[in-house]
Amino acid sequence: MTEILVRHMYILPLLLLAAGFFCGLAADVLARRFLRRIVRRTGWEGGNVLVTALRRMGIYWFTAAAAYVALHAVPLSVHLTGILEKGILVLVILSVSFFFARLTVGVVNLYSSRAGGVFVTTTLFANIAKGLVLLLGFLVILQTLGISITPVLTALGVGGLAAALALQDTLSNLFSGIQIIASRQIRPGDYVKLAGGEEGVVHDITWRSTTIRAMPNNMIVIPNAELAKTRITNFDLGESEMSIVIPVGVSYGSDLERVEKITVDVAKEVLGEIEGGVPEFEPLVRFNAFGDSSINFNAVLRVRSYTDQFPVRHEFIKRLFRRYREEGIEIPFPIRTIYMKGGGKEDQRSDS
Repeated sequence: MTEILVRHMYILPLLLLAAGFFCGLAADVLARRFLRRIVRRTGWEGGNVLVTALRRMGIYWFTAAAAYVALHAVPLSVHLTGILEKGILVLVILSVSFFFARLTVGVVNLYSSRAGGVFVTTTLFANIAKGLVLLLGFLVILQTLGISITPVLTALGVGGLAAALALQDTLSNLFSGIQIIASRQIRPGDYVKLAGGEEGVVHDITWRSTTIRAMPNNMIVIPNAELAKTRITNFDLGESEMSIVIPVGVSYGSDLERVEKITVDVAKEVLGEIEGGVPEFEPLVRFNAFGDSSINFNAVLRVRSYTDQFPVRHEFIKRLFRRYREEGIEIPFPIRTIYMKGGGKEDQRSDS
């Protein structure tokens, strides 16, 4: 009989926990659907941030509330009840801390995507914001448990000094990353080329390193401290548009006025038809040298970004070669004439 009563005594708390869990699951789904509907109707970007922050939070909060009610439905000692109440409160504070950490990260990313400048969207700023919120939550938990945070802060100060000495390289990378972001000279999405020859699009700046996606789609990982000390060419800093110079050579028998006109016509055609070209730009032709076998010049075109130069250059060379062939303009092979003396007579040979 006693065993039956004990079993029945614990059925109600278990039912309450199950009810809290399923109510939380339902509340979580309904709240997120409601917020998504508002976002679709109003275009409110903050709604997406709130949806992400609330993910699974309803389950934790409803279950915690049910656990608190179930705790008082079971005859336990005052001491044990107090301990369990504090445990539930700690879990609630922890879940709230994670909620605000997600919310803070989302707001920082949303603001940075709108404002640009110093607050570029990077993992580094997101992690710093998240870490500060979680640290605040940890201090609140200590205060809730009756632990004075003053000695903790003192210990953190002393420990922080020791950690700073032991983790000099790590901290150097951290503050170098902050300096790189604050200087606004390198931002995610910029195409950069380093002094060592590495080049690609900046993918992300984390607390330790910066990742660059190279043209073959592989990732280059560079410690922030090294990146801050190296020479960098940023092709997107200031203005993304850039001029490209394509060297060309024609034979000495060519009419240079005609060559210039045809080359400019082809360049205009390419800039107007190929994606990435700047159709408003007036192409230039600049003759620069009398070569060994040709008169050399540069064709100057303009593209919208560094990577746009490759399809534009490719198509320009193809079309210019075809047009020269149609117009009878010769692009000569390199020719070198060699005079050889031997056996009392001279031999002349031309190699191409």
